[in-house]
Amino acid sequence: MDTQLTEKERKTLFWACFLSLAAAGFGFAFRVLKGGEYGGQLGLDNHEVGQIFGASLWPIAITMIGFSLIIDKTGYKWPMFGAFVLQLISAVGTCFATSYAQLYGYAILAGLGHGIIECVINPVTASIYNKQKTKMLTILHAAWPCGIVASGLLIISTSKLPWGYHSLWMAIPVVIYGVLFLKSKFPVDERVKAGVPYMEMLKQVGFLSAALASFLLIFEIGNQTAKLTTWELPANWFYISLGAGAAVGLLFGAVTKSIGKPLFFLMCLLMIPLATAELGTDQWISKLMRPVLEGMDVNPGFALVISAGIMMFFRFFAGNVLKFFSPPALLAISGILSAAGLIWLSSATSVAIFIAFVLYALGQTYYWPCVLGFVAERYPRGGALTLNTVSAIGLLSVGIIGGQLLGIAFDKSIHDGMTKDQPALVQQTEQDKNFLWMHNKTIDAKKFNTVVDELPETEKETAKADFTANDKKAGRDVLKYAAQFPIVLAIAFGFIALYFKSRGGYKPVELEASWE
Repeated sequence: MDTQLTEKERKTLFWACFLSLAAAGFGFAFRVLKGGEYGGQLGLDNHEVGQIFGASLWPIAITMIGFSLIIDKTGYKWPMFGAFVLQLISAVGTCFATSYAQLYGYAILAGLGHGIIECVINPVTASIYNKQKTKMLTILHAAWPCGIVASGLLIISTSKLPWGYHSLWMAIPVVIYGVLFLKSKFPVDERVKAGVPYMEMLKQVGFLSAALASFLLIFEIGNQTAKLTTWELPANWFYISLGAGAAVGLLFGAVTKSIGKPLFFLMCLLMIPLATAELGTDQWISKLMRPVLEGMDVNPGFALVISAGIMMFFRFFAGNVLKFFSPPALLAISGILSAAGLIWLSSATSVAIFIAFVLYALGQTYYWPCVLGFVAERYPRGGALTLNTVSAIGLLSVGIIGGQLLGIAFDKSIHDGMTKDQPALVQQTEQDKNFLWMHNKTIDAKKFNTVVDELPETEKETAKADFTANDKKAGRDVLKYAAQFPIVLAIAFGFIALYFKSRGGYKPVELEASWE
């Protein structure tokens, strides 16, 4: 525990950090619960709604990794006020947005602010509670579901308000944490305090993880530049980005003379399915649960609130759970629970729905904070950079890959179903979609509505009924599809847990004792 700060100063700083992450949870809940509403009003398809959601996540990597490289010079306080301004502008601007481009732009501001927050609060918490890292990082990250629960309940209880007004709920925690940070005293980073050189921090990341982060960032910046400007994206942009990322990684590796820590790189890779299993599925959970809850007179938005509530409760009591399981063992168990829950949900009925849903929610509870705790405990020489790189890759990948994969799976399921029910209508309204190396056909929402409106009344009603039925079926299909991600996690973290067991058990690395 950092002895430079008093107990009161530690608590004030910790709860300010907590509220800043809760504010990001408010924004997340808004895009999940109101994405379908603003998508419908503005004529956006599921893929475009997914891109707006992704825009609030992938920019996090820019400020999270960028500030990790300079936080020693800037200190922690002033970057947090930058996050305050970005989040406030995003909340107010989204309220008055009237187009895809505006929603996308304000989502980017939210992402940039969120990146600064993550860059600061994770190393700050690891520094002021350096003997309880996994426990306190898990409690800190209870702020995320706490923000989702609070915002979700506010949105559901005031559902008659126009969708834009709900974005203003985020301003409440933003203003409060801004005031708390004004009077907070910040610690010296644990790595800096121990005298670990800056170059040693960079060596922990090395070529491997730098290449992965660079590839993801270059790929998405190119995608969005092409989307928002007249620049035409090359057909093989995925492979160009892969090569460019490898080149940046090689340069980073040459400067640091390090390939990086292989197990750290594996954790970065595993953040892709982990982020998809947690955040990507949560993005679509309201829509996924709509057909499952049909006939129960339950607002599907409660699915997200209940899931987040379970996560929040168990994260607050993480210390008790961690007495029995190491972080990798707990992550393996989490993968099994969330996979079982999603598979069960895809076919469950009646009371079984809620039992399956609790399994899913329990499974994703410890994903993110346990990875952060693992990295903080095993790679303390990496300081803010290793801690924030692994988190940034997760947030970057779910914005680029996870959320859009599930959105495309939704669109594909609807297209396949409508092809059987309304082949002539599909032929008139389908479009080609490209994502990563994959190609698929989806229904253009604007064309579909235009063509259907011109049909005779009887055919119009039939077409709309068929689309609604296939939309509901898609929810069940995607639940089963999403289960593959936690299955990967259960297997991978199971092997990591066995690896540590074969070496005498999992133990945190003590920085002072290990650095010479």
